[in-house]
Amino acid sequence: MSVTVLVVEDEVKIRDLVRRYLEREDLAVVTTGSGAEAMSILERGGIDLLVLDLNLPDVAGETIAAEFAGRLPIVMLTAKSGEADRIHGLELGADDYLTKPFSPRELVLRVQAVLRRSAVSTVDMSVTSFGGGQLVIDEVRHEATVSGAVVELTPTEWSLLTVLASSPGRVFSRSELVNRVRGYEFDGYERTVDSHIKNLRRKIEPDPHDPTLVETCLLYTSPSPRDGLLSRMPSSA
Repeated sequence: MSVTVLVVEDEVKIRDLVRRYLEREDLAVVTTGSGAEAMSILERGGIDLLVLDLNLPDVAGETIAAEFAGRLPIVMLTAKSGEADRIHGLELGADDYLTKPFSPRELVLRVQAVLRRSAVSTVDMSVTSFGGGQLVIDEVRHEATVSGAVVELTPTEWSLLTVLASSPGRVFSRSELVNRVRGYEFDGYERTVDSHIKNLRRKIEPDPHDPTLVETCLLYTSPSPRDGLLSRMPSSA
């Protein structure tokens, strides 16, 4: 089945560069430099992944991300390189965030990784529940429900949830989650796990400030604590 990527970038040279590299990987590519046109294309459907520049001349990229996050995977491509900018992009629902100037090969790698994460798994046929049935994870339907209501998760949030749920009680470090979820690792990306975990808690926890489904702890080693966010889910019920 052909995969179609929408590239929204107002700089023509960058837009054409991204298109050429994605097409080399046998991906169908639709391009536009207009945020308004991008929203129209997305509403019509048929797009599997969005590569989105935040600095658009008409409709802000943040507006597009907020509207379509959870409906399809999003890779943000932007000149905003600060840590606060990256965290804001992830909180808007982006599955990955790449800053300019960038390597086209790295962009292709990240797009492919996000597409793999968003693919429906047909291997695990189980339905798992946590919190006395409060949270139900259906691998076949690629669906998570909380108290019977379907929760819209980004591909990265879904991957994090299923990785944690695959080994209830096991503690995962940041680096383990990056490798299990992304399939690759780049400097600084361990910290983005924090933002994705925060977003996931906000969607599935009754009280995100007092989590019971996705727990976090610090690993202490003598003589001082080792820097590391560790996450786990309790045993299923």
